[in-house]
Amino acid sequence: MRLSTRPLAAVIALGAVGLTLAACGSDSGSKSSGGASAPGVTKTLVTVGGHFPLTGPAAPGYSEIPQAIEAYFKSVNAAGGINGRKLKFIARDDGYNPANTVTVTKQLVLQDKIFAMVSGLGTPTHSKVVDFLNASRVPDLFVASGCLCWDQPKQHPWTFGWQPDYYVEGKILGQYIAQHFKGKKIAYFLQDDDFGADGAKGLDKYVPASQVVTRQKYEPGNTDIGPQMSKIKSSGAQVVASFSIPAYTALVKLAGLKLGYDPTLVVSNVGSDPVTLTGLLKSFSKGKAGAALINGIISDAYLPPTGTSSNSWIKLFKGVHDKYIPKLPWDGNVLYGMSLAYTFVHVLERAGKNPTRQGLVDAVEQGGLTGPGLVPFRFSKQSHAGFTGTQIATIKNGSLELQGQAMTTDDADGPIKPYTTPQPQAPANGIPSASGQ
Repeated sequence: MRLSTRPLAAVIALGAVGLTLAACGSDSGSKSSGGASAPGVTKTLVTVGGHFPLTGPAAPGYSEIPQAIEAYFKSVNAAGGINGRKLKFIARDDGYNPANTVTVTKQLVLQDKIFAMVSGLGTPTHSKVVDFLNASRVPDLFVASGCLCWDQPKQHPWTFGWQPDYYVEGKILGQYIAQHFKGKKIAYFLQDDDFGADGAKGLDKYVPASQVVTRQKYEPGNTDIGPQMSKIKSSGAQVVASFSIPAYTALVKLAGLKLGYDPTLVVSNVGSDPVTLTGLLKSFSKGKAGAALINGIISDAYLPPTGTSSNSWIKLFKGVHDKYIPKLPWDGNVLYGMSLAYTFVHVLERAGKNPTRQGLVDAVEQGGLTGPGLVPFRFSKQSHAGFTGTQIATIKNGSLELQGQAMTTDDADGPIKPYTTPQPQAPANGIPSASGQ
């Protein structure tokens, strides 16, 4: 079986060149003059940027993230900015290709002269530029990837994760599998990089080795996963644990459909956004498959589901979405971008009236950051890891629904513990304060 790449190309045809997203005027903020305290900072503007897959295999869903960051920045600018400065965001397209990531990151730092890298996306991509960013002493905040490698304060003092790392996520999903699928045959379907490897390590902490009947890997960009899926079916696996980006989660479902094979899917949060998956399935199958095919997928969440309209954070970010990016779907990728942007604004506020790059790093390491997360952050001088855990969720009727209790754990052999502290309310004006949330 060979799955065509043509539908993927149709979904992600956003243009082959980089996209610059500007939340305010044309001033690039590239000169440290006129009262500026750092590159990318002027009296009136703070310019930051990131690399994203605006095209390529990871574009479906993920290309929305920089637009969501920009939208939240626009809402902050409309309220007067931060300490009198407006925010500008530059997103450059790397196509989820590490070679391109190197090129556009150097452009952001050396030409655009960004104050900080914000939400550079992808494990295989960002790992190629983390050394350059740290050598250049550019704050590398909130990498859009759950690789354990971002939490290395001694080796990479300027880099911070944001989302739960894949080992933590794997542990929590692995515990769920061990508790709910005792004696069942389990297959792993993994992206062939640190994303898949870290997730598998976490799964293996709880899933008995005797239940794992096969481990299959895929390379992003090669959509022919027929051989892997045939081996998974032949193994007799009743459950497939998948650390995959959305396009490959959708391909797993379609491959199973063609093979007459319908195992239970347990999928990392990274690859389980219902809106994104529904769109991909419709595209890949030319409208023959959609939301019904993803019902029952088990995943996890560390932010409130987009459908919980009574949640104060969902009200806040849905309002920003409707005002600034109404043509984008209201989905988990948009929520992710706005939530991460909120965290950046929080640390920028903390960095004071004359922010420096070191001051920005110090503001993260201060810890105590709050926001829309279901679980707390781990940020400190000793930890550059992000959220401490997740909560199990299931896709029902095209939406993600939380199950049970939020859980926290660590990157070692520590136990998984329930987290019971109530989520804080969103600030009335939608903007965090330096002293509080």
